Amino acid sequence: MSNIKIRTRSGEWTASLDDSDMSNEIWLSLPFSADINMLGSQIYFVMPLESKAKGETKIFDVGDIAHWPEADALCIFFGPTPLSTDGRPVAAFPMKKIGKVNGDCSEMDASGDRMRITLERSF
Repeated sequence: MSNIKIRTRSGEWTASLDDSDMSNEIWLSLPFSADINMLGSQIYFVMPLESKAKGETKIFDVGDIAHWPEADALCIFFGPTPLSTDGRPVAAFPMKKIGKVNGDCSEMDASGDRMRITLERSF
């Protein structure tokens, strides 16, 4: 597993990425900054990747990090989304889970739409 640091104006979190080729590509491309888009309790931002794994699921757990192949975006689920029925985040499109934020990430709610997010390597 590879560890990363996620920073926004509302805080800093650590996360672990799985051992997939996609996660390795992300880790090797860091540091990376982008503008945040918010949808319910989900942050997503464009991060073009060479790896094009298909989306596998629409149902996630709070803290999951996923790749949204159709949008070339990374998504971080920090709470229920508009499609949630049982409190678990539900995406509108299939995504590939690639990691998880370590600990409580509910404060990501204050990150703000169109604000910056930065991903860095963490050891």
